Parts: sequence; structure tokens; C-alpha cells
Amino acid sequence: MLGIGGIAAGLLIPLAGTVLGSAFVFFMKKEMSTILQKALLGFASGVMVAASVWSLLIPAMEMSSDMGKLSVLPATIGLIAGFAFLLLIDYITPHLHLDGDAEGPKSHLSKTTMLSLAVTIHNLPEGMAVGVAIAGALSSEVGMSLAGALALSLGIAIQNIPEGAIISMPLRAAGNSRMRSFMIGSLSGAVEPVGGLLVLLLASVMTPMMPYLLAFAAGAMFYVVIEELIPEASVGKHSNVSTIGFAIGFALMMVLDVVLG
Repeated sequence: MLGIGGIAAGLLIPLAGTVLGSAFVFFMKKEMSTILQKALLGFASGVMVAASVWSLLIPAMEMSSDMGKLSVLPATIGLIAGFAFLLLIDYITPHLHLDGDAEGPKSHLSKTTMLSLAVTIHNLPEGMAVGVAIAGALSSEVGMSLAGALALSLGIAIQNIPEGAIISMPLRAAGNSRMRSFMIGSLSGAVEPVGGLLVLLLASVMTPMMPYLLAFAAGAMFYVVIEELIPEASVGKHSNVSTIGFAIGFALMMVLDVVLG
């Protein structure tokens, strides 16, 4: 069984990745090179797509195998609901994309606040995904692997390292102090353990909904990749670097899931 310490570790590992990435601001120049940023964005995209497929969508369909050919239905419903949820949140919340473009309703919030809101919004489904995976591993009725849940947590943490750097470095370049940039970047990941914990607290009443919830988390993560990471990684020069980063990130997460799962 996964003890309290293991559960806490599973919830906090992704946050540790964000904190580590945000710490880049202490030993790098004010601006991150375009090549490095694109490589990191591509890598993060690959990790998230692989995690969504191997750790969320495939288990969701396996849990519904008793439905025969309709086993894909819960995963499909959950996937679309995840996309719709993030689309709605993006629409109603003023935020700033990584490329600096504002979106959502008009707001007098500072760019720093809007950028932090954007990252917080996009980190929520990652935390939920970890919480759902841990809840599935703890449930005797679901049959998910404990190692697989921790692999997902580790994969998201790896993805969060470049994300933390991509948030803290522009904040530093905009004139914020190194410590302020680090703190904002780190706090952007605080929603992940909170989201995961909320899912775990509701796990006892959500077991029948587990296939839908896994796919929901996958849909939300796909939305982040398609809406935020890939466009920023593909625009301008050196887009091939982000493609290579994607391949490496996808392969790494796939190996982690299969070997540890």
C-alpha cells in the first residue's frame, strides 16, 4: 500500500519540479535564449502528451473494458469535457500567454499577475491528474499501479522544470528581482498539490467516475499543450529544436510509464 509519505511525495513532486525550474533565475542571464526556450517548450509538450496517453487515456479505456466496443465512450466524454473546461476557464479569466499576448476579459491586472494566472490555470489539470492517478492506485476496484501513479507525478515534475524557468526568466527580464521572479514562478505550481489533494479527498465518491476523470485530466492537459506550448514553440526560427525536444520528452515519459508502471 502507498502510505501517507508516499501520497504526500506523489502530490509534492510536481511542485518540486516547478520550484527547481524557477530557480534557474538565480544562475542564468536575464533573458533565456530562443533555442533553449523552444527546446524546453517542446520537451514539456512531449512529456504532457505522453503522460496524457499512457497514464490517463489508456487506463481510462482499460477500466471500461467490460463495456465492449463502447469502452471508448467514457474516455471520449471525459476528454471533450477536459477541453471544454479549460476553454471556459481561459475565456472567463484574464491571463497572459507565454508570448505576451493577453486573452480573456479586459482587466487592469498587471502583466505579472496575468502571467501567474495563466500558469495557475494550466497547472490545475496536472495536479488533478496526479490526484486521480493516486486515487485510482489506492482503490482496489480500479486496479491502477502505484508505480504508474508515481511515474505520472515524476513525469509532470520533469515537465514543470522547464515551465518554471519559462515563467521566472521573463519576469526577471521585465525588471522584477531574482527572488520575486523565483517566488512567483514557484507559487505558480502550488495549485498542483492542492488540486491533487482535493481529488483524493473526494476519491471515495468518485471511484465509479474514474475513467471519466482520467480522460478529463488528459483533455485538460492536451488543451494546455495545443493552446499554449506548441504555438509558442513553433513560431519563428528554430522550430525544429522544439520538435526534437518534443520527441525526447515523449519518449522519456513513455519509458517511465512502461518501466515504472
